[in-house]
Amino acid sequence: MATQLIEVAFKGNRKEFFLWDTEEPPRLHASVIVEADRGEDLGRIHSVGELAAHRCGGCSHGCGTARPERKVLRNASTEDERRAAELRGQDEDTRRKVMEKVKQHNLIMKVSDSEWQWDRRKLTIYFTAERRVDFRALVRDLAAAFRTRIELKQIGVRDEAKRLGGIGRCGREYCSASWLPELRPVNLQVAKDQRLSLNPSQISGACGRLMCCLRYEHEFYAQARKRFPKEGRVLVTTLGEEKVVSNDIFNDRVTLRAADGETRVVPLGELKAELERRSPFAADRADDEPDTVDTVDESDIAVDTVLDETIDADAASPDADSDGATAAQADAAKGDDAAPDRRSHRRRGRRGGRRSRPGGDAK
Repeated sequence: MATQLIEVAFKGNRKEFFLWDTEEPPRLHASVIVEADRGEDLGRIHSVGELAAHRCGGCSHGCGTARPERKVLRNASTEDERRAAELRGQDEDTRRKVMEKVKQHNLIMKVSDSEWQWDRRKLTIYFTAERRVDFRALVRDLAAAFRTRIELKQIGVRDEAKRLGGIGRCGREYCSASWLPELRPVNLQVAKDQRLSLNPSQISGACGRLMCCLRYEHEFYAQARKRFPKEGRVLVTTLGEEKVVSNDIFNDRVTLRAADGETRVVPLGELKAELERRSPFAADRADDEPDTVDTVDESDIAVDTVLDETIDADAASPDADSDGATAAQADAAKGDDAAPDRRSHRRRGRRGGRRSRPGGDAK
């Protein structure tokens, strides 16, 4: 009998992995009874086979390299499904009763959802709070009221949106609640890389955080922009020096601006062909060139070379008798043309300083 790995989904997009020991292969979306914390629970099969093994090693709720220990006990019957439906109907009433208890204890927390285990041996309460909450007294009151094991879980606002679900500004269900396997962190740099508006009201979701789709699409933008020259760079094309104004990664077009202010839009393929015709290595050096074109004067190189020779000459004669001898050697090394450029450095002292100052003593 071959043991298979399956993924089971529960209420609120909660998923876990179990082992299937039955000879008959499982069916997708079929209801099953699985081993739970100190009891049994009912869920629906979400994935099987290679897909379940791949998700087990990659998603946030996966088991990693170790195989799960819990197993699927049996297929759920019609009576089991009816009982589970009754429990789902009681979850909202339970949440309201928990909210009343929270108000009695004056706790600053928002009760998001409640979930009964199929055998009613455990009640899980999900809540959000800005700070850590001491709910030990609340747990004792809830255990006495519901006569079962109570578990309180603090979740974030993004996890709350994933659990409750909803419709986003795009008109579709939340990505986190429908297909997104895990919630990765999203920062403002992701929006900058995609050239989006930095107004939080325009790039935030219903939970108040940055939209999850920004992180999902970021890799495409990062890979696509590698094919384009950087914006602000000066390229030497067939028309001369032109500056890259913007890149259109969806239509593969580049906007260039010449020195006289005239702009033109060139397809990316034609631009690369122009750079290759202009210089065979221009396309390969596109990412290494600076943003501006710098020119070097040959006279500067000559002066630097003479100065280097002068420093070497000074270093080679440390036993010079005086500063004048050293300066004479430097002038001889520079030649007649470089001698007038040398400036004498006069040492300032106090000789006659007080006499020339205003208010000094006159003698």
